[in-house]
Order: sequence, then structure tokens, then C-alpha cells
Amino acid sequence: MSTSSYQPLEVTTGINDLPKLILRQTDGSSAEVYLYGAHVTSLKNEEGKEILFVSSKAIFDPPKEIHGGISIRFSLSPDKDTPGAHVSAANSTWDMDTNASSPADVATGVFVDLVLKPTEQEYLRLRRHRFEYRLRVALRRGGELVLTSRIKNTNSDGRPFKFTCGYPAYFSVSDISDIRVEGLETLNYLDNLKNGERYTENGEALTFESEVDKVYLSTPTKLAIVDHKKSRTYVIRKDAQLPDAVVWNPWDKKAKAMADFGNDEYKHMLCAGAARMENPITLKPGDEWIARQELSAVNSSYCNGQHQPKLIIHVM
Repeated sequence: MSTSSYQPLEVTTGINDLPKLILRQTDGSSAEVYLYGAHVTSLKNEEGKEILFVSSKAIFDPPKEIHGGISIRFSLSPDKDTPGAHVSAANSTWDMDTNASSPADVATGVFVDLVLKPTEQEYLRLRRHRFEYRLRVALRRGGELVLTSRIKNTNSDGRPFKFTCGYPAYFSVSDISDIRVEGLETLNYLDNLKNGERYTENGEALTFESEVDKVYLSTPTKLAIVDHKKSRTYVIRKDAQLPDAVVWNPWDKKAKAMADFGNDEYKHMLCAGAARMENPITLKPGDEWIARQELSAVNSSYCNGQHQPKLIIHVM
């Protein structure tokens, strides 16, 4: 890429004139982020290959959530005073944060800082709680994406609040029937298709032959999504503040029932990502919670039906 034409951060507009940011690395990798929802809608490696899936029928029209990419989940837990009150980071418009207090990291790469604060209407609806959610979206060479959340309780009345958080990512896959997820073996999970009942994963790896909507508990810091046909493996790295992992695919019947999802698109996507779901965080006024998830794609191959571990998990 010519240094004269290289633009690491571009502020532009996307579909329906929604504000959009484009991050670029010198090796040709790139990421696109909409301020609406702080939603990452594209992540390409240095070869220009797309890592994420966004439905061809996705609706870019607030308050409808964008279907695909990477969404930011942040929900204040209900309490006895106003059960059910919550905020949806995926349905809110974020601002670029030009005064971020996040420390700079030599290895961060190209990044942009976004911030979300409740409006006055949301403040009243959210049990009069105030918060600041600062999100750093960083693009490293090779198309590696790092999402760092900094959530602060800014209540002035001394009240704490509880919340859950997550980064569900829609990965582009060749055929969901051929996908394996490594790292969830023998773990407990909550099955949302069975009223959140708890089960234990018994298989050697997670494979797919029907609808899946699960929350895995106490998961390792690295998970791998192996796509044999593409000779590609997606690697999810997360810190201890995000102990859980969500896995979702709607399969055929539910896909056909969604207006913003193609009938057969379930075959070419898998939603997975780090989360904090089972045990919400309690945050006192003035305190800040920090969590991070890293996504990357590495070349992988099979040998006698088994993947080569050194090619699956790339050591940073």
C-alpha cells in the first residue's frame, strides 16, 4: 500500500447514511465500525478476505439492530425496584471519544475510542443510574481485532449497579455442518432452547446439525472455530473478566421466520463470542470494570481428520 494513500482511520457514512468508521493497517487488513451500536460490520485480513458475516437482509435502520458482524451487549440487571429495566448498547448511537483515558499500548495498532452514556430519558428509565461505557476498537496487522471495554459507574448517590456484557461475533463459514468448535469439551452450559436448563457438553468438539443457542460457563481463555473447507480457523481470546461464551445458529426454520435474515444464510455463519452472563458484575460508584476480547483468523489444516494444534491456536 502506498504510504501517500494510506489512511489509518476514515470517518465516512455507510448504508442509509449512518456514520461509519474504517480502520486500515499498512498490510491491507481493515475493519468497519458503525457508530450506531458500535457495531463492527466488516473485518478483512491482509488478503482482503472477509472474516465476519452480515446478513444480506440486515436492516440498517435504527432502532432495528444490525444482524451480523460484532455487536456489543451491555445490560443492567433488573432489581426489585424496577425489574426489567435495561439499556441496549446495540441499539444506541455511540460517540467518538477524543479524550479517552485508556493507556496507550505499543501493540495496539490502529484504533478508535467510542463512548456511550445514557440520555436523560434512559437515565430515568434505568432506575436513575448513570454509567460511561468506553470501547476501544483496535485493528492489528493480519486482521486481528481487539475490543476493550471500560465500564464505569458514575452514579453520584452512592448506589452500585449490576450488569452483564458480551461480544457476540458472526463468523463467515463455508458450511455450518462441517464446523468444529474446540475448547468447550466437558463444560457446563445453559441451553436457551430449553428454558436455560443446565447441561454438560459430552462431545470431543462442538459440531452442528440443528439449531443451537447456548451459554457455556467457565470457558478457557482461547477458543477455536475450525473451518476445514476454508482451511481457516477463527481464534477467540478473552480475559478472565469474560468467563462465559455464547454460541448460536438459528438453523432453517428460525432463519425463515426472521425478516432480516436470508432463508439459507444459517449455513454460512456461526455466532460465538466471549461474555459475562451467569454472574453479573457489581460495580460501585467511581469503580471501573475492564474486559477484552481478541479475534483472529489463522490458516489451518487437517491431518487424518484431526487438526494440527500449532496451526489452530496462534500464540501471540
